Amino acid sequence: MTDPDVQTRRREIATEHLLFKLIEYVEARHPGLLDMLEDSLDHLGDPADGPDKDDEAVRTIARRMITGARREGAR
Repeated sequence: MTDPDVQTRRREIATEHLLFKLIEYVEARHPGLLDMLEDSLDHLGDPADGPDKDDEAVRTIARRMITGARREGAR
């Protein structure tokens, strides 16, 4: 039986990969998706209620993903 934390990590890795590839695919066919996603980041936040809540950390991760997708699209 796999540790639930390991399963969660693996699911997050797989989901991030698939989402990243989907973003690349759509942006290549419909330029402007990445701009629209970037413009939406002000509305992105951390749903946590505890002391580890950090909206800006969540936005930073999203910005890195957008930057990576732009970089991949430039190849």
